[in-house]
Amino acid sequence: MNPQVNVQAVFIDRDGTFGGTGHFIHPRDFRLYPNAQEAIMHLKREGIMVLAFTNQYRISRGEASVEDFEEQFREYGFDHSYICPHEQECSCRKPKPGMLLQASEELGLDLSKCIVIGDVGDTDMLAAHAVGATKIMLRTGWGNLH
Repeated sequence: MNPQVNVQAVFIDRDGTFGGTGHFIHPRDFRLYPNAQEAIMHLKREGIMVLAFTNQYRISRGEASVEDFEEQFREYGFDHSYICPHEQECSCRKPKPGMLLQASEELGLDLSKCIVIGDVGDTDMLAAHAVGATKIMLRTGWGNLH
């Protein structure tokens, strides 16, 4: 790992952040933004863990499976994925920080040394803020609307 980098992990939202439109797109139809794959691999080469975290309530409706998303994230090179499949209120659905806290516990992360990248202030950025992670909001997906 680059000694100049003090980042343990980067959490990246899916829809509207590294691809898609901000709306649900089944993994088989999802397309990455130009240079998104290169950016993921660059982080990994720097020794930074790359983690997906995404709300996907359509799973609870049977429109896709957790496995569909996990496979997609593996293909893109993510080290691990955290997926909230719930449509109803729960502890893991962003803006609650449940997925970030789960990752911290499972992977031994100090969330104050992690970055959250997303396109929605009232979900992605609030989850990051709740755990003291560095926030990067993109103007892709929903980012142009907020």
